[in-house]
Amino acid sequence: MLPADMVGGVSATRAANLEASDEALKAFVDRVDAVLRDLESSAGNPTKVGAQTIKATSLSSGQEGVFPEATGLYAQYQRVHRELTSLSKSLHLQIEAIGIAVQGARHGFNNLEEEQRRRFWEIQTEVTKIQGAKDGKQRAGNDDTAVM
Repeated sequence: MLPADMVGGVSATRAANLEASDEALKAFVDRVDAVLRDLESSAGNPTKVGAQTIKATSLSSGQEGVFPEATGLYAQYQRVHRELTSLSKSLHLQIEAIGIAVQGARHGFNNLEEEQRRRFWEIQTEVTKIQGAKDGKQRAGNDDTAVM
């Protein structure tokens, strides 16, 4: 038989553990903001990751089919580049959403500025769209996901 505090809902002990002090939330927001600033200024910024590309001719003489391994390597490079760009963008968005969610937990979601609430839901929609596109490609067995 399960202990009473594991059956249906949250026990008083667990609820107390979930409570966060104002200082703890502020410290967490500060850490999230710092991570977001670091990401923005790093090579992991979605814009910077997206800009780091190579041309197919960089891996071959430019004549299609003469060096099929180079063509395959380029296809894999493009796939990995798309995945890294998507991951970077998704991570950036989720960190921003966490910052807004923490503010909402601290002050109450209804007490957030309308712009923050709108942005939070905008981020959720965008992350869901990114995940849906990725899941759709995997389910369809797209050739881009094949490992060489």
